[in-house]
Amino acid sequence: MSEPIISGWNVLDAAHQALRSTVRNVPDQDWDAPTPCSEWNVTQVLQHAAGDQLGYAAAITGGPGPDDNPFAPSGTLDAAPMEVLEPTLAACAAAWATIGKDTTEVPVPVPPNSLDAWVGAGAAALDAAVHAWDIAVATGQPSPLTPELARDLLKAAKEIVEPLRPYGAYAAAIQDDGGDDVAALLHYLGRDPNWKA
Repeated sequence: MSEPIISGWNVLDAAHQALRSTVRNVPDQDWDAPTPCSEWNVTQVLQHAAGDQLGYAAAITGGPGPDDNPFAPSGTLDAAPMEVLEPTLAACAAAWATIGKDTTEVPVPVPPNSLDAWVGAGAAALDAAVHAWDIAVATGQPSPLTPELARDLLKAAKEIVEPLRPYGAYAAAIQDDGGDDVAALLHYLGRDPNWKA
């Protein structure tokens, strides 16, 4: 397999690696396992995450977006999991590699549909990394979120999440108990750091 495409945006590259390594290590028997996204199993979270990454690429390039609605994943894969995921990560990374660090307006597939470059890259990263966490905890893997990544993601989250909560993209925030950076991020996104199936 060829080397992954690097976007040059550290937060996005770290998030893509988190999702890539988590999906690669899902045991065969766990693709139907429940996840913290209560309506979706592991396969559906993968489909959603892959579709979202392709959506971020399409917003920048004007190229094709996902064939299926990422918010209504079927739960049936037409190819091996990494064959589903990797092209979407590559497309997203390649698109973000064209964006200068000082760009003030980058098209994105979430309201307000244009963000400054750092926040936009952070939004794409947030989607990838948090769904990596969902898949990891659903399949008995260690959390792929590092404190450094969680801190960067929380900065991006605070720029984009509130307008999306009414649409169900994120649950209501959970009161943070003053724990670590990863717990602070998960609480803000309405996720329980101690979630169990």
